[in-house]
Amino acid sequence: MSLSLILACVWAILANILAMIPSKDNYWARAYALIALGIPILGYVTYENGPWIGLLVLAAGMSLLRWPVIYLGRWVRKTLGRGAERQG
Repeated sequence: MSLSLILACVWAILANILAMIPSKDNYWARAYALIALGIPILGYVTYENGPWIGLLVLAAGMSLLRWPVIYLGRWVRKTLGRGAERQG
């Protein structure tokens, strides 16, 4: 197993451990830290192992951090919806 995949596995284990610890801010500070760590790891995995493995690691990360992804999707939909109304 390559170093990048080991780092991705460690990131996933860390994400699960952090999710088990109680939090007052609904885990958002931890989510931001995991995103900041995960993006370079995802790039490293994609660089070392190719785009298909990178997509698998991206899907795994998105399943662990699904609420930030859901809120991002809502924000994008709302932003694009407002932009279309202004021009149309």
